[in-house]
Amino acid sequence: MTKVLIVDDAAFMRMILKDILSKAGYEIVGEAANGNEALDHYNKSKPDLVTMDITMPECDGVTALKNIMASNPAANVIMCSAMGQQAMVIESIQAGAKDFIVKPFQPQRVLEAVKKLVG
Repeated sequence: MTKVLIVDDAAFMRMILKDILSKAGYEIVGEAANGNEALDHYNKSKPDLVTMDITMPECDGVTALKNIMASNPAANVIMCSAMGQQAMVIESIQAGAKDFIVKPFQPQRVLEAVKKLVG
């Protein structure tokens, strides 16, 4: 079973993603509310995939992404962004993110992105 780590500072957004992914048969191995928590969870649970919010307190998604990629260059990270964050999305892709999904989440698009990376 594919293990997923969900990172977003909004509990509601984490809940939506958890719902979409668990219904599709993915195992949610952790949730984090900022980039520092994300790194801790990533190193502990070694997920197959991470959904990473871009804008978060303490440590933003792009910084967390760079840290994850430094520890595992093969990591599968999908960035989540609101409209109008194109510059951050481009920076994320250059830093190693494999895809991005836009909020509000559309279940079909989320599953499409995940399937593309981990089947």
